[in-house]
Amino acid sequence: MSKIIDTLNAYIERGQPFYSFEFFPPKTDEGVRNLQERQRRMVKLGPAFCDITWGAGGSTADVTLEVAGAMQQEIGMNTMMHLTCTNMSIEKLHESLEKAKSMGIRNILALRGDPPKGETSFTAVDGGFACALDLVKYIRQEYGDYFGICVSGYPETHPDLIVDDPVAMEANYRSDLAYLKAKVEAGADFIITQLFYDVDCFLAFMRDCRVEGIAVPILPGLMPLMTYGGFKRMTAFCKTRVPAHIAATVEALKDNDEAIKAYGISLGTLMAQRLLDAGAPGIHMYTLNLEKSAVGILQHVGLVKVEPEAEEAEEPQRLAATA
Repeated sequence: MSKIIDTLNAYIERGQPFYSFEFFPPKTDEGVRNLQERQRRMVKLGPAFCDITWGAGGSTADVTLEVAGAMQQEIGMNTMMHLTCTNMSIEKLHESLEKAKSMGIRNILALRGDPPKGETSFTAVDGGFACALDLVKYIRQEYGDYFGICVSGYPETHPDLIVDDPVAMEANYRSDLAYLKAKVEAGADFIITQLFYDVDCFLAFMRDCRVEGIAVPILPGLMPLMTYGGFKRMTAFCKTRVPAHIAATVEALKDNDEAIKAYGISLGTLMAQRLLDAGAPGIHMYTLNLEKSAVGILQHVGLVKVEPEAEEAEEPQRLAATA
């Protein structure tokens, strides 16, 4: 399989919008089987790539490697594997990269990672890295150009840097942009953003990145609104700004699960269309291991023309990707 950046550049050169899917490693063997069946259906739709997340501190490392290997070798999808620094020594990181390489995986999403479970702040382990920048540098140092590398971007600033004071917030935003540029200069090929619900915020971020001199592709990360509880948890965890009209609609529909899901598809469609119209090269879908909402949004914007065949099994869970 090739590096994803080569695929994305080919799409961009043709002026053809694309999409990709993200999955997380299930907790059970049955969950893995269900996910792989869903992936086989979704891969037939023609995503540019798929990626699989990495549990905090390698808590799901074996499952991540299993799912990533199956995506790459059995399902036949160009796969990007997340890799984080949380509780990972350099030796463990090297071992994980070697396993990825042995499975033919050539694409890594390099992340700092969330704090370990039960902790509120990130601390590097002895012999480990403190940030995604260090991980990007290490991959390039040890593996040269073998791996394609993606990094995360934060339209609203990294959650650790979000504060109430507007002056400090602006300084933090500019600092985060400079850090993102450093990750790209260290060898990152493209950027996927944290979830957001304010399209104007993403468009401002994309413009600011270009002014900063960040020229690599920037893919907006779109997480469909599927359940009231999941939406509230994720937006609180990521400190995501929710426009007033969206918040009001969600509150009005919170006791009607089907109405929430239908609104999520409608909202996601409007967001995706605005993003594509404004020049986003494609859409990265945070699927939460589910199918109907992500595929429905892509259908409505004309990127997918096939009806999904089956529906949902695994409880939606996803930790924010942090740098």
